[in-house]
Amino acid sequence: MAQLLLRGEQIGEPDQPIRAVLFDKDGTLSISEPMLHALAEARVFHCVRLLGEHHPEVAPGVMGELDDLLRRAYGLGDGGVHPAGTTAVASRQHNLISTATALAQVGLGWPEALALSEAVFESTDALHGTGSAHKPVATAGLHDLVERLATAGLLCAVISNDEVAGIEAFLDSQGIAQHFQAYWSAEHTPKKPDPAAVHALCHELGVGAEACALIGDANSDLRMARAAGLPVVLGYTAAWSQRPPLDPSFLQLHHWNELDLRP
Repeated sequence: MAQLLLRGEQIGEPDQPIRAVLFDKDGTLSISEPMLHALAEARVFHCVRLLGEHHPEVAPGVMGELDDLLRRAYGLGDGGVHPAGTTAVASRQHNLISTATALAQVGLGWPEALALSEAVFESTDALHGTGSAHKPVATAGLHDLVERLATAGLLCAVISNDEVAGIEAFLDSQGIAQHFQAYWSAEHTPKKPDPAAVHALCHELGVGAEACALIGDANSDLRMARAAGLPVVLGYTAAWSQRPPLDPSFLQLHHWNELDLRP
């Protein structure tokens, strides 16, 4: 157990040491933007392609409209991904629904839109995680931080919209899997950002919510943690090409060396 310090100042309750830290994965533990950008671009390309193949009656102008709708839905910009967009924050299923919604907006019926979206995602899923040519890398200073947390006896866990296989592959690739005692993924119920997901993960760790901290790069994660009653909620801002638009009521850090421990 330890007190957490942010830039030398104690955070949390003075009489309640922190026993566990819950981390978001994409955009917090990992720099995933290059992979997610390539994945979203591929989804746009295959969606427009498959719409043309399956529905040749669609006017050419509709293809451009669909391309624009998808880019806005995914949060795609020039060379990057918006850190609060669906590609960055939402689960695969939510991104699939966004895709189907765009297809419905250009005239497809909902069953056809869902079926085409499934085909698009089947064509591009291999570009995510270990199959990507742009494999996620750890955010700067992460290895040192988790070593310090382990040395201090704190537990670590991941709470993410990725699947368990993606979480494990990233932690294994970075050689830090041994420092993480539990995961809460898109395959678990309830899913984040339900505060009950935080409580369930704390229960799995055997630690009360009042002794846990959460660090993430999205307002949905931070508000979830606050609603769950966690005493330390931190926004992480360094993993994206543009700074995440985080609620200023949350404490924020830009490098892991800003976070320290005091026994």
